[in-house]
Amino acid sequence: MMKSKAKELADALFPVDTATDELEILDIPPEKRRLHTETYDFSTSTIVDYLKDGRMFVPSFQRKYVWTRTQASKLIESLIIQCPIPVIYLNQERDERFAIIDGNQRVQSILQYLTDRFHLQNLQTYPELEGLSFSQLDPRIQRHIRNRTLRCIAILKDTHPQIKFDVFERLNTGAVQLNQQEIRHGMYHGKFMNLIDELEKEKVWKSVSSLKSDIRMKGAELILRFFALYEKQSEYKKPLKTFLNSYCESKARISEFELLSLKNLFLSTISIVHTLFGSSAFYMLDMNGTPVTTNINSALFDAVMVGVARSNLSDNAVAKVDKSEFLGKYCELINSETFRATIETGTSATSLVNSRINLFGNFLNRIAK
Repeated sequence: MMKSKAKELADALFPVDTATDELEILDIPPEKRRLHTETYDFSTSTIVDYLKDGRMFVPSFQRKYVWTRTQASKLIESLIIQCPIPVIYLNQERDERFAIIDGNQRVQSILQYLTDRFHLQNLQTYPELEGLSFSQLDPRIQRHIRNRTLRCIAILKDTHPQIKFDVFERLNTGAVQLNQQEIRHGMYHGKFMNLIDELEKEKVWKSVSSLKSDIRMKGAELILRFFALYEKQSEYKKPLKTFLNSYCESKARISEFELLSLKNLFLSTISIVHTLFGSSAFYMLDMNGTPVTTNINSALFDAVMVGVARSNLSDNAVAKVDKSEFLGKYCELINSETFRATIETGTSATSLVNSRINLFGNFLNRIAK
């Protein structure tokens, strides 16, 4: 009983669900466009403790640890000589944990050194410490390092999700900058993003999309586009980024039933697409059915996937389709002036998104009769 009441209190104080506003930044009321932050001066000892017990963590969109031992050693030396360390930016999650959104390499270097995972090397100011692990340092130097504080700025959980996303993009200044889906994947991590990861690994998807690997999450973003447009096309408006972010936010508390429904929807749709098109479904073709590009046309993907998902095509109907005749009519459609206008320029405009999905849907319904 006591645990139940404690959980009710925690749910009231720290609700998991948040209101979803499918708005562009300028549509968000001015008072909600503000970034809510709090500044902390965490000691290196505190940071290590937080990382160990999960109060602070590295989200999946962050780059893996790539610093060399020399870079990490210079950071430790900077701590010893009390050289200022750049600010670390954190995101406060719904459950009160802190996700590291900028400063991962620094934080990981501190964790690794204080847990004896490397020895100092190529030091300039204190060569006397060359080759020493943390446990080999004089206790006074150990305490000095443990007590050094790092300025951390946390973006609080009551900041509007779209404002948070904008900040993540502004802080994204690494050598290999994260794309929108990589940021989105970390910001909205959970069951829904895990489902997308699972579906992206399906053999039938890889066969149709020809995406052998999804290092930059191109495939994941396409699958997200499909779900969002299938369920929320009537609410779509530019920019696409905001639309997809809002859709992800709406799935923060997705049920197991809805997860299964979305999974079955995707698998049944991609199965029909594979039967009808093989590996050329999302690529522009000439009138002979030969691909004229090597990259997936995302706008064409929208039309094909959403169109098939909403069509009256059954497995029996698909089995009876004359593939050669179907492909010929399909090539006529996608090469028509009307259809090409919806997939070549300004493709995120609301009118063009609706037009290409409707044109392809009408085409499929004629085939199904």
